[in-house]
Amino acid sequence: MPIKEKFRKVALPYREEIRNLRKEAAEMPLGEYTVGQAYRGAKGIRSIVYETSSVDPFEGIRYQGYSIPEMLAQLPAHPEGGPYPEGAFYLLLMGKMPSEQDVKELSRELLQRSEVPPHVFEVLDRMPEDTHPMAQFSMGILAMEPTSAFARAYREGVSRYDLWEYMFEDVLNLLGRLPKIAAYIYGRMRGVKPDLTVNPDDDWAGNFANWLGFGEHQSFRHFLRLYLMLLADHEGGNVSAHTNRLVGSALSDVYFSYSAAMNGLAGPLHGLANQEVIRWILQMKQELGGGVPTDAQLKEYVEGTLHAGRVIPGFGHGVLRRTDPRFKAQFEFAMKHISADENVRIVDALFRVVPPILEATGKVKNPWPNVDLATGAVFYHYGLEEFNFYTVLFGVSRAIGTSAALTWDRVLMYPIERPKSITSRWIREQWEQYKESREGL
Repeated sequence: MPIKEKFRKVALPYREEIRNLRKEAAEMPLGEYTVGQAYRGAKGIRSIVYETSSVDPFEGIRYQGYSIPEMLAQLPAHPEGGPYPEGAFYLLLMGKMPSEQDVKELSRELLQRSEVPPHVFEVLDRMPEDTHPMAQFSMGILAMEPTSAFARAYREGVSRYDLWEYMFEDVLNLLGRLPKIAAYIYGRMRGVKPDLTVNPDDDWAGNFANWLGFGEHQSFRHFLRLYLMLLADHEGGNVSAHTNRLVGSALSDVYFSYSAAMNGLAGPLHGLANQEVIRWILQMKQELGGGVPTDAQLKEYVEGTLHAGRVIPGFGHGVLRRTDPRFKAQFEFAMKHISADENVRIVDALFRVVPPILEATGKVKNPWPNVDLATGAVFYHYGLEEFNFYTVLFGVSRAIGTSAALTWDRVLMYPIERPKSITSRWIREQWEQYKESREGL
């Protein structure tokens, strides 16, 4: 049975369930919030309903309730190694673990949908070769918008109850095509035309590795599968997921919404951490004379970095209060397959040295590694040294989760997102009234 039909059987009854819940629980309070929280970008305020994942402060990301260790144990894995990232999409969409047959069927369907309209590559070729790869990625996504089944269906007056079906078509096409667009951009960065021939006997991520030019490295293929699964989703409040949902709530198609999401992912505060870590490691090696520093040297360098008012990249998390399970999964891969690599050895040492230093400052809520500490070292080991491209790989991964969530938004017919804003003038006026009321007590 095609995945769309499987999804229909899950989605439509759930739509009715959520419709009733929205009526019954409409007046249930979610909490009281403060001016300080409003000024901090609404951080921590529960104001978004996001169906596919959530972040637990102690266990990390959960996809449809499954933790990272549970997913690694239960998702179907490729014989070469690594969980099928297509399986994560299936889980996020269906709410249950896929079988190996489910994953293979989905992988074949994505590869069948991987043909990129020729004009997309023509658009990219007209951009200067030194254009930031994320700008190219965003433009490549946007260039596919004329093919949107959702936009066409809306223009033709399709019932709002059925629009989700056309969003589903766009989502599958987007996921099928993104690896080719990413590989084409990587080829432009290196001045080569990549071979984008589909190998029907290979999986979605395996073909992606081939198109990038790293298909001969079985362990790279393993890591790419792992990476694409781990970064697929991270609840709805992060910039890329929130942007995708926000733009999509206006009934913009997925090409408009995901292109916008990638513009957010390109920001230094969101999607650049993995490249910042490897840059910092390489700079540290250079300043300390090369090789793997001793723990004492690392301690001195880390403390110097902090005293200079800079952060240690790869540590800390806005929600988590433990070591990120996604880091642990990548770190375990690195220690098993490439433990002799100098940068991997440095990551290992940083894991030991940095948390006690950060804890001692008394200012850090989470001194433990986040997902980005090991990623750059692994990619760099295999020869993927174009740091600006790392975020494009992140973008291919994040499409898995945000697309599943956007599909659910259209099934459930969630309204346009339109929070109420206030001005600082209003806050001042309310604050004066509040003080006067307190003085009268």
